[in-house]
Amino acid sequence: MTPKKLFNLFAKCEAVTWTLLISALLLRAVAVDPILVTLAGGTHGAIFLGYAVAALLVGINQRWGFGLTALAMALAIVPFATIPLEQKLNSGSKLLGDWRKNSSDDPRDKFWIDQLFRWFISRPVFLILVLIVSLTAIFAFLLLLGPPDQWFRDN
Repeated sequence: MTPKKLFNLFAKCEAVTWTLLISALLLRAVAVDPILVTLAGGTHGAIFLGYAVAALLVGINQRWGFGLTALAMALAIVPFATIPLEQKLNSGSKLLGDWRKNSSDDPRDKFWIDQLFRWFISRPVFLILVLIVSLTAIFAFLLLLGPPDQWFRDN
């Protein structure tokens, strides 16, 4: 899977899960079983984290720089904002190319983050395992915190 396909997949999935979550919230407002919000929220949360990781990996691979990479990750917070970004990136050359598994003459390839990135990208099974364990731990921690609207409430 190319960086472009990975980013496009998660950008679209992020928008779809926003639709599911918003629909579930609307249905709960008209007295439909609130379990739908739990299911849609959990699905959206998992895809949200996956999108953030995909945006980070693709951003590093494509050398977007900190600003664009951070923007891509932050736009997942805004409903459906990943779609215009995906369209903008696809209209230019920001998603072109394959994974950078080997060092080049580019001086940026000497930075520690690029070296670490290439090490992981060259070991996709290990990378996927690390991501699954890490994202599961983050997801479990967020579940422990409870719904975001209750994080800063005094009980």
